[in-house]
Amino acid sequence: MCNTMKKVFFLIILFVTVFVADLSAQFRYGPTVGVDLTTLKFKQDLFTVDQSVGYQAGVQCEMMFPGIGFGIDFGAMYEQRGATLHLGEKKIWASEGYGTNRSYLHYLNIPFNLRFKWTRMNGLEDYIAPYVFGGPSIGVMVAHNKNKALDYTGADLGLSVGVGFEILKNWQIQGSYTWGMTYAVKTKLLDEFSAKNRTWSVRVVRYF
Repeated sequence: MCNTMKKVFFLIILFVTVFVADLSAQFRYGPTVGVDLTTLKFKQDLFTVDQSVGYQAGVQCEMMFPGIGFGIDFGAMYEQRGATLHLGEKKIWASEGYGTNRSYLHYLNIPFNLRFKWTRMNGLEDYIAPYVFGGPSIGVMVAHNKNKALDYTGADLGLSVGVGFEILKNWQIQGSYTWGMTYAVKTKLLDEFSAKNRTWSVRVVRYF
């Protein structure tokens, strides 16, 4: 893990510790599942890259401060990302026998977001309450499929923004977009030709 990721991870732990220490905060947690649409953004458009559908599952926690609408969320999630790479469009890879290759990337992702929820809507918030969120995430790569054209990194630093709706207090439906800030893969035949994750996500959470 690079120094930047270590610093972000330390800040996440620090913020969580501070907020947990405040007994006035309302803490809850629950399971979450979702789907994602991911691509790998290379430094140059040397070949076609198709988006790919993946899935997510894990636990999400929320801590809100009564009366002000601000809080945090964090969790731990398994996420499958990746893309379809048409390597055979370029002779450098076609000559090595590569054609259209699927790249599967499996992560244990730890997000940390600041959020604002509209909680003063004359009772309407008991039925539906919109919210926005954003923050960093650290993804630790736990597995990938076999693709000899690529080298893989052990971790990924991302930055996410999103919107959602809380329904009947216990359910949340949210959508987000995550920019990979560090490269996830790079090609072996071309030095420094690397790609970062770009991920759309839709997720459902059931809080206890």
